[in-house]
Amino acid sequence: MSKTGNYRWRILAMLFFALTINYFDRSLLGVMAPKLMELFEWTNKDYALVNMSFKAAYAIGLLIMGSLIDRLGTKKGFSLSILIWSIFGMLHATIAKSFALPGFILARFGLGFGESGNFPASIKTVAEWFPKKERAFATGIFNAATSVGAILAPIVVMLVVAENGDGWRYPFLITGVLSGIWLFMWLKIYKKPEDNPKLSKTELEHILSDSEPETTEKIPWIKVLPLKQTWVFSLTKILDAVWWFYLFWGGKFLFDQFGINIKTLALPLLIIYVLADFGSVFGGYLSSALIKSGRSINFSRKITMLLCGVIILPVSFATKTDNQWIAIVLIGLAAAGHQAWSANVFTFVSDIFPKKATASVVGIGGMVGAVAGILADFSLGSVLDAQGKEGYFYAFLIAGTLYLIVLGIVQLLMPTMNPLGDDLKPTGKSI
Repeated sequence: MSKTGNYRWRILAMLFFALTINYFDRSLLGVMAPKLMELFEWTNKDYALVNMSFKAAYAIGLLIMGSLIDRLGTKKGFSLSILIWSIFGMLHATIAKSFALPGFILARFGLGFGESGNFPASIKTVAEWFPKKERAFATGIFNAATSVGAILAPIVVMLVVAENGDGWRYPFLITGVLSGIWLFMWLKIYKKPEDNPKLSKTELEHILSDSEPETTEKIPWIKVLPLKQTWVFSLTKILDAVWWFYLFWGGKFLFDQFGINIKTLALPLLIIYVLADFGSVFGGYLSSALIKSGRSINFSRKITMLLCGVIILPVSFATKTDNQWIAIVLIGLAAAGHQAWSANVFTFVSDIFPKKATASVVGIGGMVGAVAGILADFSLGSVLDAQGKEGYFYAFLIAGTLYLIVLGIVQLLMPTMNPLGDDLKPTGKSI
């Protein structure tokens, strides 16, 4: 045990478990996409509509859930979120072939609404349980669960779904069991640090060491909406569309480009998401280490994001190779860069805003990312139907170059980072 205590890391383990379930659930469709499209006779536009339904609900839900979590508190808000997504996740397994397209659109809509609460609740929890100098590292660790969930999905599909598609319903039911276990544990153990009797005085002092005192007055999301800082964060979240491209279209790209099917997809996705896991943890570690070495938070976050953009750039050439393993590694490096990017942009919120506003701001930024994902789905589905697999070139070109462009705009809009006080007024400090 460290000198300060380690109870906060148990809370982080709960966030990791929740996000693993979340991404296992949402990744199943992308893994089974080629087979489901064949079974249900969907076009690329049909598949895009199913994905757009998820993201539309995710966008709406982020606004509602982010504000609701700030009002209800992390414990109740997170519990409500996972309950909703579990119900709609299992609903996928009940859909008949004759009702496949509208059924999946409905199920994905409910799943997206429920899952929208995960990141606002998790980032708020990290802000409550970790000092600023540890938040990027903590975020990087729990954010790595996105890859764990995405790795488990093809493994489970490979084990329980036949090559002809028989058994496709079973993976959607597994998350119900996992979610029930998580919800029981969460309700039993979670309390805020100030109210938790299992937390030592030393660890509580460490958690609160670089936080400003806050009042209990609630901040509605409408108050943070017009702030420049909210929209700088939201700009960085446009890149969520790229991550969702890998998640929902990655398996289909590998099938279309290299013939990798439902039974051979597990290893390529394992490589991609193991690299993404490494990126998430390393990206959080790097900026936290720079801060501990004496560098400013502003420098540490942005220099790490610059490195991410450079690592991601080569994915622009993923369609220009005939070697599937080169393409897989390029996508894996880009996924690693994205996860390192995410670990740092999420901490922007808790670096700048008071804790009681973090879920609302994360919700607004996430909504922008979801809308970007909807537009990307619509465009890609149309391009692929018109041009075939050649249309992937444009998707990877944008995915490779957009990070450095966005970072340049962020630097122009917010060259320094100045925290906001309890009343959302600038404190005059630079961090």
